[in-house]
Amino acid sequence: MALPHSIARFNRRVTNRWIEPCMRRTDGYLVVRHLGRRTGNARSTPLYGFESDGGLLVVLTYGTRADWLRNVRAGGGSVERDGIVQAIIGVEVIDRTVARPSLPWIVRLALGVFGVHDLARLTLEHP
Repeated sequence: MALPHSIARFNRRVTNRWIEPCMRRTDGYLVVRHLGRRTGNARSTPLYGFESDGGLLVVLTYGTRADWLRNVRAGGGSVERDGIVQAIIGVEVIDRTVARPSLPWIVRLALGVFGVHDLARLTLEHP
């Protein structure tokens, strides 16, 4: 069960705008930059990622229909973390049971509490 889309809309319009500058120095913090599928407008989505098998695992809190994921799948995008920008060259949705060994215990616990089942594995170009 993913969080309701209404929360995603609120976060996109309100929360993300003030959290991004505050969270830039937090471990695991990253920004996915992408273009809107319909508008073509540049977008940025603050997320947390976890290293795994040469890529990043990102919890799909809003499910597989998250706008950022759909935008990246449709038109590509990039990840910025620690001042380094890398193009996203692959996106794969995986079940939490596959990702479990690569996740911190607190994240595994939260996935169970919130009923989140899917993660995205982002394959990035080498810097």
